Amino acid sequence: MVKASAYNNHIDKTALLEQHTVLVKRIAYHLLARLPASVIVDDLIQSGMIGLFEAANNFDNTKGASFETFAGIRIRGAMLDEIRRGDWTPRSVHKNSRMVSEAIQQLEAELGRDVTDIEVAEKLDISLNEYHHILSEVSTGKILGIDDLGVNEDTLNFDSDCHSYDPYDNFEKIAFKKGLTMCISSLPEREALVLSLYYDEELNLREIGQVIDVSESRVSQIHSQAMHRLKSRMQSWKS
Repeated sequence: MVKASAYNNHIDKTALLEQHTVLVKRIAYHLLARLPASVIVDDLIQSGMIGLFEAANNFDNTKGASFETFAGIRIRGAMLDEIRRGDWTPRSVHKNSRMVSEAIQQLEAELGRDVTDIEVAEKLDISLNEYHHILSEVSTGKILGIDDLGVNEDTLNFDSDCHSYDPYDNFEKIAFKKGLTMCISSLPEREALVLSLYYDEELNLREIGQVIDVSESRVSQIHSQAMHRLKSRMQSWKS
């Protein structure tokens, strides 16, 4: 086990990298489950190893977070950056994603409640099957996750930044966490459960489908709609 006080030692850093290689692979395969076949897992692992190396260089054990927590955020961030630099998502997917978020925001503002799949489809003047197809495209053709709500990875790293010396920066993180928690708790029960299983329990889509007894593709659609709903409800926080 590498001692926390020795993180700046070159030999200990090497051991640290070796110990957490499995973390890089786990995160890579977790992301791969929601990406097109054109994305190669070895590319994700390579970028994740760069994130792990940077985490080993920058980790400060005086801030209260474990190295695994700190490194996990940096690894996933490095993988997402690499994917987005590739810009393999068709413009139509981006357009449809914005269209769904806007429709949900408008409907929920008008009705004052959660809106259903059917209501969103009617708002968009498309069939329910077409709407579900859009959700699936967004989910598999684009990373749509918590970190797409208008903040960077640092803002999501609540634990490691809890001793930040920047009062405003710390306040922003606390405010975001509070707003996000409230929004997630306000989601329809099944959508909130899918997010919890995916982000907290780190189950993949197939495993979540087994838990809630639906197909993997349906889990993908539920996740996508939940994230669109979150994006629309977090607009007030971002403004």
